[in-house]
Amino acid sequence: MGKDTALQPIDTYNPCRQWTGHLCVQKLRFHSSRLQSGGMDGDGIIAISRQNEEYAMSHSRPLLFFAPQAYGIESDCACANGFVDAPAKCYYEFDCACATSIIADNIAHGLATLGLLVPADSTAFISHPSPLLTLWLHITARCNLRCAYCYAPKSNTDMSPAIGRAALEAAFRSAQIRTFRGIKIKYAGGEPTLNLPTVRAVHAYAQELAAKTGLGLREVLLSNGTLLTSETLRWLRDEGIRLSISLDGIGEAHNRQRASAGGGGSFSLVAESIERALALGLSPHLSVTVTAYNVGHLAEVAAFALERGLTFNLNFVRPAPEQLGLMPTSEQLIAGVRSALVEIERRSPPYPLMVGLLDRCDLSAPHRYPCGAGLSYLVVNPQGGVARCHMEIEREVCTVWDEDPLEAIRETEAGFNNGPVDEKETCQDCLWRYICAGGCPLLARRLPSRDDGPSPYCDVYRTLLPELLQIEGVHILKIHNI
Repeated sequence: MGKDTALQPIDTYNPCRQWTGHLCVQKLRFHSSRLQSGGMDGDGIIAISRQNEEYAMSHSRPLLFFAPQAYGIESDCACANGFVDAPAKCYYEFDCACATSIIADNIAHGLATLGLLVPADSTAFISHPSPLLTLWLHITARCNLRCAYCYAPKSNTDMSPAIGRAALEAAFRSAQIRTFRGIKIKYAGGEPTLNLPTVRAVHAYAQELAAKTGLGLREVLLSNGTLLTSETLRWLRDEGIRLSISLDGIGEAHNRQRASAGGGGSFSLVAESIERALALGLSPHLSVTVTAYNVGHLAEVAAFALERGLTFNLNFVRPAPEQLGLMPTSEQLIAGVRSALVEIERRSPPYPLMVGLLDRCDLSAPHRYPCGAGLSYLVVNPQGGVARCHMEIEREVCTVWDEDPLEAIRETEAGFNNGPVDEKETCQDCLWRYICAGGCPLLARRLPSRDDGPSPYCDVYRTLLPELLQIEGVHILKIHNI
């Protein structure tokens, strides 16, 4: 946990002081002696951590109330020195037109002092530590599937270990220049397991560079799940590389949009790989792409994941201009996702639902950009060319041999504009603008009626986000037997 900063109290209580704004809280620290069981006074708040950590539940039992006077907390667990560390709902509107107690006034003043409470009419934004630089390595252009929505060009070209190492060096150079905290490598394709020697070589060199530079390192293999042998799965497990497998449905719902190059289905192979991974102690993440073909079958794939304790996310399809027929209607999406939420409510998974479940929406912390395209992404093709976005990999901006590829990526004016959501006029008054950040800018640009406006999935986000929050609230209560 990062260094906690004590709230700065004010000497006098002004009952007319107004506090309205956008509040980000990553972690709270409470003193056990000041916690009130089920209380609403909120005087247990001691400090707020500014460290932006991933959402995770501790042994404490946080229960946050939307009460204008303060926050209510329940806890039966004290940490060292009588303190309890608890995660908090990371983002919500703070609206206290007239503070109803000196406690609330002190808290609001302290939050504003720390920069965690931002006036609603201000363009200022909560700052976070430098993010990870994400390196997309398209290890090969080969693939044994022909997915209906695929954007990646197919060829027999593989990335060589030498180009992979050059890409790593470029990413670490750019990360150090801009003080990123670390590198996240996504081994993609094509199907990256068709070129495992390069994956292994890059992984070994990445560990070497991370140790040398002191930068953090995260790695994930993005696979279609059809070629994962026990040997490969053991290696991923032993090397600490995460595994993400595409699973778009059960049986025909998957096969219809993820057919093999020869025309047959791929579901049985994927299901076998998932079971094989679980048997070896490796829990893959399941990536579900939602199209008009499978939107009516999301409950089944959600049940499949939940029965096995696997995390999953629902990615709304982002089709190329010639694939727009793959987009489901808003009504279809809302109904389909709701069917998956019913399964989640029924099975209550042992992990939080705030990140990634609902397409580009992320409730773990407020964010101004929906992704890192043009900001913190380096997307490298098998020949060493670098693009801004993995969905525009053919739009090469520079190469891995440039001194600072990220500078070239950030300075290019070609392609779509991934600007902050604050600059999107149609998003200004939306409560959820820092949750979806306007959605995928490339998809918005591809639709003539949208250009650089909000996501075509905006209505879906606005309808389902309140429902997801309610389910997550009940989910937290169940986990902690409250």
